[in-house]
Amino acid sequence: MPGLYLEDLKPGLVVQHTLRKTVTESDNVLFSTMTLNPQPLHIDFDFAEKSEWGKPLVNSLFTLGLMIGISVHDTTLGTTLANLGMTETSFPHPLFHGDTIRVETEVKSARESRSKPDRGIVEFEHRAYNQDDVLVARCLRQAMILKRPA
Repeated sequence: MPGLYLEDLKPGLVVQHTLRKTVTESDNVLFSTMTLNPQPLHIDFDFAEKSEWGKPLVNSLFTLGLMIGISVHDTTLGTTLANLGMTETSFPHPLFHGDTIRVETEVKSARESRSKPDRGIVEFEHRAYNQDDVLVARCLRQAMILKRPA
């Protein structure tokens, strides 16, 4: 697996992820219905047209999941043991159908586990931008990451 180990994840490391995704109406409607979220801002074009945005907003939990998912290939594929939490999650600008999302990840902190010698805890800051480089999502994520095998 190409994931980075604890020893590779030094505070200050910034990864510009190469994967990008253009979000479709189908992505948004499918995610919203699969998660039983009937919010009309996401799935009702007539309702959304009358909102301040004038069109449907992409479900913020889809945006969060996509942002973290895009980061996995370059950072933690096969080396994550557990997500421990997500804090300071914000969505400063909406994402719309047809927007293309790109992501960068910064390692904020990393330390060895106090109880398990084969792992450590890393805090990542994920940031997602639309095609106009407008920040659409940000999250601090704490994860348990494997140390390099001896």
